[in-house]
Amino acid sequence: MCTIYSMDQTRVGATQARWHALGVVVHLESSPTGVDWERAKADLGADDFDNGRSPEALRQSFEQSQHVVFARHDDADRVVGMARLLSDGVCNAYLLDVWTMSTYRRRGIASAMVQMLMDRVPGQHVGLQTSDARALYLSLGFRPQPEFMSAVVGVWLDPGSVRR
Repeated sequence: MCTIYSMDQTRVGATQARWHALGVVVHLESSPTGVDWERAKADLGADDFDNGRSPEALRQSFEQSQHVVFARHDDADRVVGMARLLSDGVCNAYLLDVWTMSTYRRRGIASAMVQMLMDRVPGQHVGLQTSDARALYLSLGFRPQPEFMSAVVGVWLDPGSVRR
């Protein structure tokens, strides 16, 4: 739990939380209902966090993930953060697409989102890949692994390119 929020945290069941941070009220929710995917895509692009997915592909990525969390600003119901977790439900999970809008960073929102997702997979090994948020993940208990490998099947973001 992030100490910046601990004094004013109100937990609403297992799928929602409300945070007060530096005068900003943020709701954490585990449902993509009501997300404006066009706006989310534009906000990701403005923060240089866009990996090329269309708004529809972004929506599918989140809706088809086992666990998701969205941080919404209370005044405008605007999505100011999001993250998702893929899990086999037994022993392994993968954390990805952890993003907080740049104007809301350093308030503990990303930490709270990651913790909310981690709470959904007790006993599982959770992996991730990062190039610029190493300190954040180290502070949350993640430790470097000796090697990470990956491959793209077909052409990146082109499901029709898979050779059969």
